[in-house]
Amino acid sequence: MALKTRVTELMGIEHPIMMGGMMWVGRAPLAAAVSNAGGLGIITALTQPTPEDLRLEIGRTRELTDKPFGVNITLLPIVNAPPYAEFSQVIIEAGIKVVETAGHKPQELVDEFKKHGIKVVHKCTSVRHALAAERMGVDAISIDGFECAGHPGEDDVPGLILIPAAAARVKIPMIASGGFGDGRGLAAALALGADGINMGTRFCATKEAPIHDNVKELYVQNDERGTHLIFRKLKNTGRVAKNSVSDKVVEILADPASTFENVAHLVRGIQGREALETGNVDAGLVWAGQIQGLIHDIPTCAVLIDRIMAEAEEIISSRLTKMVA
Repeated sequence: MALKTRVTELMGIEHPIMMGGMMWVGRAPLAAAVSNAGGLGIITALTQPTPEDLRLEIGRTRELTDKPFGVNITLLPIVNAPPYAEFSQVIIEAGIKVVETAGHKPQELVDEFKKHGIKVVHKCTSVRHALAAERMGVDAISIDGFECAGHPGEDDVPGLILIPAAAARVKIPMIASGGFGDGRGLAAALALGADGINMGTRFCATKEAPIHDNVKELYVQNDERGTHLIFRKLKNTGRVAKNSVSDKVVEILADPASTFENVAHLVRGIQGREALETGNVDAGLVWAGQIQGLIHDIPTCAVLIDRIMAEAEEIISSRLTKMVA
């Protein structure tokens, strides 16, 4: 049995499993491993220092896989923005077929990618944002529930509600994101109306993930309670793994008089990168979702995806079928 969905057909992949864009993690070795296993691997554009470095990373990925893979490009609401037009041009010239967009007002990028026949998947954290992205002309939605790593939005709606609420109104293919890491989650996502799943934290805890083993072990050791929600009072909520740094951030921001400036020295991206690359898990923030509670090993991407598919197919074709009188 194979699972054929609108997502597998749209992206030309074997299994309805997509790797999310992840800063410092979405590099060639992991993206290629996910694609080789039948999913859709994703390179994170802004992990690369320059557009030319992205061009080289795409080339490295092509040396490791002949399967489809995509590129994530996230629009950041900052004054000194990256050269998005140049990154986009590299993506277009490289012949990338799928782009995952995230962040603020991507209409201009979406129009440019669509003009060149590129399929665009936009990450959303609410039904209203998903409908706006659909009107924008994207090809698919990745809907992020409250369980996710990174920025879950400010509505606090978990996937069990958000996925079917979005599925009832969004007409284009939809990928469920946040809290997925096994076959039970895939089967549930399909039952709730999604066409596939997007995994980030779970792919971090694989052999091919280009991060230190200490960080992978952190994901294994943490349970479903092992995250903090930070920046809530700043209306920029982020979910990160519990460590001494995120503990301190939560403590400081609990003071009503505190501002971002009081924690800026703790949350720099370069410190998070140091944690991932050196294995000093208390060097900075480590982004992680509640799926940590379901991560118990560090397999290869091939073993993980094969296991997810076997479990999902058994649930759909056998366990649930037996319950029908």
